[in-house]
Amino acid sequence: MLRIPYWEYHNFIILNELVKLTILIHCTDQTGIISAVTSFLHKKDGNIVYLDQHVDKPAGVFFMRLESEFENEVNLDTFEDAFQKQLADTFDMKWSLHHSERKAKMAIFVSKYNHCLYDLLSRHNSGELDVDIPFIVSNHADLEYIAKQFNVPYYHIPVTKDTKEAAEKAQLELLRNHAVDFVVLARYMQIVSAKLIDAYPNKIINIHHSFLPAFAGAKPYHAAFERGVKIIGATCHYVTEALDAGPIIEQDVTMVSHSHSIQDFITKGRDLEKIVLSRGVQLHVKRKTMVYNNKTVIFT
Repeated sequence: MLRIPYWEYHNFIILNELVKLTILIHCTDQTGIISAVTSFLHKKDGNIVYLDQHVDKPAGVFFMRLESEFENEVNLDTFEDAFQKQLADTFDMKWSLHHSERKAKMAIFVSKYNHCLYDLLSRHNSGELDVDIPFIVSNHADLEYIAKQFNVPYYHIPVTKDTKEAAEKAQLELLRNHAVDFVVLARYMQIVSAKLIDAYPNKIINIHHSFLPAFAGAKPYHAAFERGVKIIGATCHYVTEALDAGPIIEQDVTMVSHSHSIQDFITKGRDLEKIVLSRGVQLHVKRKTMVYNNKTVIFT
């Protein structure tokens, strides 16, 4: 009977010609869930345009993602209240409701590597990544020129052993003041503390320069090279307190051979990092990820 809040605004009516709402649900697997939800939406004059569901049979848990369009006005407070009382309470659901016209606010944290930052900002600039980017944070000043190119505010917050606590306090203040929805670590080379993770559970996305869980650590490409591997990879995951062990969102690999140098490995790996991170961010933005027991259910 847990309600996952999403909006910070209430008591208003959506008057758009066509309203699309996305509902994410998970609960104990039981009969009648799909029928009850679709019937509820039908009675609300909703037209279901997407529905996908998954059952984790060993755990006995049901997951569903559903998109519904409405031609008439939708009072969100009334809708949420009715859904909670008629469905969520009955099936003991954990659920969230998302309105398609509200863009998520995405903050980017970065250090000195620029490839992932360039990629995200380019996709955003072209309209491919449908988010608002209120600011970029870095523990170095090196990449401020990129932020200026894309007209995004850039905050240099140095992080040292002695200033880490103050730095995270400043970061949290920025995130809260701008009502940021989620954070992307675009090769941010600092360990994020529990304070930040607790403030944004399953809302901090990281790109790891390796195909986790193998070759984790500071020099994965060197370790892979020494082992003579035939593939290298990259992993996009949510951040948890267990370093590099959070729920995995997206992964990919590329082929290598004995003829490739370590620099070749790094170049190929960075290309993968950009692609895998952008895919992971898109899945999060489009509400296609659900986290459960340190794993993800990814809807296509």
